[in-house]
Formats: sequence, C-alpha cells, structure tokens
Amino acid sequence: MKRITSLILFCAVCCSIAYSQQKTITGKVMSEDGIPIASVTIQVLGTSATSQTDEEGMFSLVSNVGSTVSVTSVGYQPATFSIDNRDDYEIRLIGESTDLDEVVVTALGIRRERRQLTYSTQQVSGESVANSKEPNVLNALTGKVSGVQITSSSGQPGSSSRIVIRGTSSLLGENEALIVLDGVPINNDEGGNAGPGAGISRISDIDPAIIESINVLKGSAAAALYGSKAARGVVMITTKNGSKDRKPTISFTSQYSLENPILPEVQEKYALGDRGEYYDGDERKTSTVWGPPIAELLASGLVTYNKNPMEEFFRTGKTATNSLSIDGGSARSNYFLSYSFVNQGGVVPESAYDRHAMFAKYTTEISEKLSSTIQLNYTTSSSDRVPEGHGLESPLWTIYTAPRTWNPLPYLDENGNQRVFRFSRNNPYWVLNHINNESIVHRFLPVATFTYKPFTWLTVTERIGADIFAEQTKYYEARSNTLQTLGVIRDRNNNFRQFNHDLIVEARKQFGEDWDISLMLGNNILSTYSQNYQIEGTGLTIEDFKNVSNSERQVSTESHYLQRKVGFYSQANIEFRRFLNLSLTGRYDGSSVLNVGNRYYPYGSMSSSFVFSELLDVPAITFGKLRASYSIVGNDNIGPYSLQTPFQIAGNFPFNNRSGFLMGNTLGNNSLVNEKTKEYEVGLEMQFLKTRLGFEFSYFNRNHVELLTSNIPISPATGYSSTTLNAGDMTNKGIELIVNGSPIKNANFSWDMTVNFSRIRNNVTRIYGDQDRLQIGETWAFLNQPYGAFYNYGYSRNEANEILIDAGGLPMVSNELQMIGNIQPKWLAGITNNFRYRNLSFDFFFDFKKGGDIFNSDERYGFFYGTPKVTENREPRVIPGISVVDNQPNTVEVQAQDYYQRLNLIYESIIQDGTFLKLRNASIRYQFPEKWISRTPFSAVSLAATGRNLWIYAPNFTGSDPEVSSFGSSNGSQGVYAYSVPTARSYNFTLSVNF
Repeated sequence: MKRITSLILFCAVCCSIAYSQQKTITGKVMSEDGIPIASVTIQVLGTSATSQTDEEGMFSLVSNVGSTVSVTSVGYQPATFSIDNRDDYEIRLIGESTDLDEVVVTALGIRRERRQLTYSTQQVSGESVANSKEPNVLNALTGKVSGVQITSSSGQPGSSSRIVIRGTSSLLGENEALIVLDGVPINNDEGGNAGPGAGISRISDIDPAIIESINVLKGSAAAALYGSKAARGVVMITTKNGSKDRKPTISFTSQYSLENPILPEVQEKYALGDRGEYYDGDERKTSTVWGPPIAELLASGLVTYNKNPMEEFFRTGKTATNSLSIDGGSARSNYFLSYSFVNQGGVVPESAYDRHAMFAKYTTEISEKLSSTIQLNYTTSSSDRVPEGHGLESPLWTIYTAPRTWNPLPYLDENGNQRVFRFSRNNPYWVLNHINNESIVHRFLPVATFTYKPFTWLTVTERIGADIFAEQTKYYEARSNTLQTLGVIRDRNNNFRQFNHDLIVEARKQFGEDWDISLMLGNNILSTYSQNYQIEGTGLTIEDFKNVSNSERQVSTESHYLQRKVGFYSQANIEFRRFLNLSLTGRYDGSSVLNVGNRYYPYGSMSSSFVFSELLDVPAITFGKLRASYSIVGNDNIGPYSLQTPFQIAGNFPFNNRSGFLMGNTLGNNSLVNEKTKEYEVGLEMQFLKTRLGFEFSYFNRNHVELLTSNIPISPATGYSSTTLNAGDMTNKGIELIVNGSPIKNANFSWDMTVNFSRIRNNVTRIYGDQDRLQIGETWAFLNQPYGAFYNYGYSRNEANEILIDAGGLPMVSNELQMIGNIQPKWLAGITNNFRYRNLSFDFFFDFKKGGDIFNSDERYGFFYGTPKVTENREPRVIPGISVVDNQPNTVEVQAQDYYQRLNLIYESIIQDGTFLKLRNASIRYQFPEKWISRTPFSAVSLAATGRNLWIYAPNFTGSDPEVSSFGSSNGSQGVYAYSVPTARSYNFTLSVNF
C-alpha cells in the first residue's frame, strides 16, 4: 500500500512539474529584410498545438519548455526553434521559392499580394530606413528606388530634400511626390527659414524609428486613387503596430554620430593681394587672392599665419539620437508607443537641430465585426541656421574665398569694430553671433481608422486624419557698420491645418476556385487651411535685443488660403485562376481652386497582368509576370485664388501711418481647367532558381498636357505683367530596371544584392502661343528641350563653333544669352550588397548619377578672387581659339589673373558635369548570441557602426558634393551650387537592446 501511495505522489509531482513548465510564448515572423510575414504556420512538433501569424507577422502559442517548434510558410524555407526561458521570439525566414504571397500596402492603405499587382511599385523596409542612419526619411531612399531622384539642399542640420518620381511633370507647379502617412496625405512644404538659403522639409518631422515600411507608387495607375496630387507619384509610409498576445517588449536604441564636413579643394600657394603684390588685410585690403607665393612671404618673415580658412571655420558635427519604444498586446488589442530625441550640432558653429518625437498607436477589436486603430504622432523641433548663398549676409561666401594668410580672429578690434580683410563683407565669425535664423515647430498628426466587417466578404473603413502644425521663425540681423546696414528682425508665423476623411466600402469574394473579385467604392474630403503672417522691423536701436519693437520701422504682412477638394472613387479587381488580373479605377474630383464650370473632372486607369509562370512547368522559372497599364490623372496644380486678381501692398507703404494697396501685377484667369497626366506602362517581372535571381523591368511614357502655369508674361499694355494659363505640355519617357540576386544563401552565410537603374528622357513639347522659353528661376524651360536649361552668357563662337579670342588674347563673351547646360541626368543607378555570417552582417551601398549639369557659382566668383584649385597654375598662357583680329589661331599670351577674371563673366565656363559615384552607406552590425545574454534582462542586444558619404568620386565637379541644390527644394533652385554648408562624411555608432 505504501508503494502504491508513493507511486501516486511521484506521478503527481511529475505532473505538477510538467505543468509548471508549460507557458505561453509570443513572437514575430519576418523575412530576411525585416518585412512581417502573414499566415505562417507555427506548430509544436509531436503535438497538435498550432498557431498562425497575423498580418503583422505576430503569433502566440502555448507549449512546454524544451519543445521544438516548426515554422513553415509558402515561399520560405522551413525553420525550427526550441522553447526556453524567454517569452518572446523573433524568427526570420529565408526565401525559398517565390514571393507571390508577400503582402504590400497599396493606395488608400489597402493590402494586396504582390502577385496581384498590375503596376510598378517598390517597397523599402523600415529596417533598411533605420540602418541608413539618415535623419531625413527621404534621404534614406536615395538610390534604392528606381525612377526616383532625391536631391539634398545643403549640409545644415535638418535641411530640405526634394523627391521627384519619373521626371519633372510641371513647368512652375508642384513637382514633388505626394507623401502619405498611414493612408492620410501630409504636408511636405519647405519652411523654417526667413533668411537667405535653404529651409527644412516637413518630412523631417517623421521619426524613422516608427516606420514599418515605405512603398513608392511610381506610375499614375498605381497612385490614381489618391487624387490630383498623385499624378506626381506617391510615397506611402506605414508605421509600426504593436503585437497581439504578447507581454510588453521594451526596445531602446542609442546612436552617436560624428560628421566631418566635406570641403572643396582650393589653391594653397598664393596670398592675399593683386597682380602679385601682397596685401596684409589690415592696412591694405582687397577681395582678391592674386598675391605673391606664400612660401616667399613665410621665408621673409612678412607672414606668420598660414591656415586653411575653411578648416578653421567648420567643426566636427555631433549628433546624439536616443529612442525608446514599448509594444505588446492582448488577444484582442495591441499597442505601440515610441519616443525619440535627436540632438544635432552642425558643422557650422552655432548651428543646431533638435527634435522630440512621440508616437502612440492602439488597435483593438471592439467586437467581432468592428475594430479600430487610433494613433497620434507629435513632434516638436527647433533649429538654428546660418545664412547661405551669395548674399552679403552669408558668412560662407567670405569663408570659401578667404586667404590663408589673414587671421580672422579676434573678429573685433580694440575699438569694437569688425576686423575684415576686404570691404563690403562681414567677418564670418562676427556673423555667427550677430546673424541667425531660429525656427520652432509643433506638429500633430492624428489618425483614426474604424473597420467594420458585417460579412466575411464586405469591409467598411472610415479613416479620419489631420496634419496640424505651427511654425515660428525669427531672423535676426544686427546692424553692420562694415556693410552700412541698419539691422533687420523678421518674425514669421505659419499655421497649417489639413483634414482628410475617407469612407471606403470594399467587397471581396471568391467564386469557386477560379475567380477572385473585389470591388471598392469610396469618398474623400480634403480641406487645407494655411495662414502666414510676418512682421519685419528695420533699423535696430538696441544691440542684441531680438524683439521687433527694437526697430525704427515695422511692416506687417499676412496671407492665408482655404482650399477644399472632394472626390469619389472606385476600383475593381478581377483575378482568374491566379494568372490573369484586371484592375480598373475611376475617380471624380472637385477642386475649389478652379471655376465653378470647370471644377469637377473625371479620370481613371486600366491595368492588367498575366502571370505566365502559372502555366509553365519550367523548374528554373519560379515566377513570371507581364503587366500593362494606361491611366489618366487630373490635377489642379495651382495655388488658391489664381482665378482672381488680388491686391498687394504698394511700395513704400505704410506711409505717414497709412496703408496703401495696388492691384496685383498677375492677372487672374477664371477659365483655367485641370491639367492631365496620361501614362502607359508595360513591365516584365521574373524570378528564377527559387527566387535566387530575379528582375523587374518597366517602360513608361508620360504625357503631361494643359499644364497650369503661373507667371506667363503678357503685354504691359494690359496693365499687368503676367497671368496664369494652361500653358504647356511635357513628356517623360523612361525605363526602370531592378535586379535582385542571392549568389550565396545558406543557414550560416548569405549574400544578397540589389541593383536599381533608371533612365528618363524629359522634353518640353509646348509653351503658350509662340513662346519658346519660360523662366523657372535659376533655370529655364525651352521648347523641344529637357526641362531645366541654364540660359546665360557663354563663349562667343564662330560658325565652326570655335571660341573667339579678342585682341588682348582673352576669350570673348557672347553678345546674347544662350543655352549652356541642363540639369537633367542621363541615368541613375544604385547597388546594394548585404552580407550575413551567422550573427554578423555587413552592408554597403553605392549610388551613381551620370550627367546632369551644375551651375557652380562658387567657381565663378572664385575665378575673380583667385581661390579655386585650378588657379594655382599662374603661368602665362595662350588661350586656344580664333583671333578676331586676323581670323587665325590665337598666339597672344595672357596672364592667369586676366584669364580667370574673364571667365568670371562667361557663365558657360562654370557649368560642370554632375556625374558622381558615391559609397553612400556602409554598415557592420553584430547581434549578440542568445547564450551571451541568457542570464541578463535583455532579450536581444546588437552593436552597429555605419558610415555615410564615405567616398565620393566626381571627376568633373570642383565643389564638395555634386548632389546639392543650395537654395532649397523649389523648382527654381535646382542645379545651383552656391556657398552652402557642405555635406558631411559621418560615422555612426549604435547600441540596440530589447527587454
């Protein structure tokens, strides 16, 4: 009896121990590049316990410690893991056969399998964005998406970037892509600057750490459902979600970066002076550096100071970024919370950028049929910027052209006056403390989405979103006795509010095994309000008192607009036997910026695909798809109130305390109609050898007609100088190629490579009436030429195109303006390589641009001053060309100073080829093995080191970086390099831990 009792007790204890070892685990299944995988089967081997991942790749499972769990999914190699003391697991599956079932986010946030898509779209994972270590989300896409060109403005902290998809589409209207955050369009204007130079793009308010993926909709067929602005392409940002059935997981990341400015080469051999005569910069002043050799002055003791002024002025920038996130959830809900702080000190002393970003997202199943997602993104940022460009306020003009032989410090003499080596320029160190631009932004991005599923085949979605921000900018410029300026304070406030509402009804049903049909109907309402007001005070009286009341004269201005759009849209998708797909879209928009009779306009698209691999039995071909589409998208690409002729403040008013207004110079036009983009696209997608090799090829032809164009010149006899017309047509034709390869892939080592290539040809096919040119800003649009031509004085040439030389032996300046260059590149490309060996990964990315001219204003002014590297050769020379004296080859010898100062007048001489090859990014990352951290509170730990702009090869460009447009992201600023803060070569170190 005692033995039986002991046996029962022993069994009970064993059962108790076994029961105590049983636990609930949660996890996330992702592809190798960090994209969640849905519908993955999770099964405990030897039992019936199973689970399946949701759309976010999350799963939960109950089993015993020590059990082995299998992870299987169509298109991926099976994987297993053992249950240990951890509660949470992250599994990454290696692709095996096909990515047909990968879910991507398409227009309006609708998720579809990639196999079903009938147009070109390209997705970049949030992990790839985060690993780039770019503070600006757009810059993280540079070179990684075919057909997309991204251009930075300068190296100042937070500086703007411009994104154009499939070429320029408007003469003077908006050309940048529409930015959409979780289905809601958001603002990406450039602001934050009330002085000279570039500003800050509002996309910089988005924290890269909250991004799950970015999907770029390139063609009109892909983006048509987003309405008018989608004609320029769409960048769709999807934020992270929490995890169902998982305990709270805390992730902390700390980054620290060092940014070294990339400086242009300048001549180092000659001192301040003129015609070989030395000027000391104190007793004798001049702006030119055409003095005697520095070596002679040092040897004689006449000079003791010899330093590169740029190296002395610029500093190493430092950026600290810390982010903390918490996510988790229950069986019916999940949450994701995030906070990050960026503290960036720029390469220019006193320049800085700070950003606090908070994000919260909560998803819950209110009932079996109703669910909701509520999220809020709040950002507050501040920036301190220095003036840029070739204005007298800019310290950079002086620094880039300063001599090595003059010490600018101290910047004040014993009498409190500025020390300067030349007239009509401030001391650059004085500028740092007396001229600056400060900006503060508070931004809210709330989104509420409700999804109701009365039936399994019917989904009703209502989405309400807003974009609200307030921006305060103060520009302060102290009195300058050197420039004889009186001082300026400029207070500018911008209040922006945009509200978006979508109601979407989607029905999707399968009919037998052959047909999968979906129909979507929707309505969109978009309301945008903006108010800008400015107070400018001139004539400052009290030093360092940065209040507009500290001025002798104040002028106030205000502008505001309210714009509304309403749209009705539909989409039908028909799939037959998984190999034929047809997609039809239609939209009917109404815009308040157009006249009543022209306010509403319809458009739509038709696209189809043929997955021919479904009909083949060729082992080497994993996937093959042909696709074609045609679309028409209407656009109201003009500002509000273009139908009217508003009044404007008259010059020299207020006068005697009275305001004065005049009718504006731009005549309103109430007969404007919407412009259109007509596009057809064909493509071929192939995957071979179980997705080890693949490519996607696209050809597109875009025709932009009836372009809404402001500032069209008209006869002064009308009493006006310009008007707005449907004045222009433009085409973009191009090819895009994406090649993916995995030369090596096994359990311990993998090598993945992606190549992007795009070639786009732009052509302006019509300008209003008999006009053959239109000024854009720094560039022009010419009939039958690519958009963005440089039009200025060039070399004077004979009929044989030989340069003409005057009697003094110098090249002659053309009598008339002429086309001397164009900003359009010949092609763009990028190559990404990802290597992984067990827990160690190494990535690097090369970026290419072929062609695209740059107007190097630094070189032009430098020719006069004698500072470019090329001016180190100061030997007399004979300039090749034809003499106008005898029509024979020139034989007259000239001095180097005379030659280069003549080039200062010939703008053609400073048009430079912008071809470059960049090692844009290289990163090495180590994930600590689980056994190293099993006895710590951490579930994951990693260290990473990343370098950006590590190497730049630009054989025909003499500046620091050929990829910048110094005056910002606007149309008229492109292709100009002019005394901007240099971009930096940065080194980033990152520690990431999960709890």
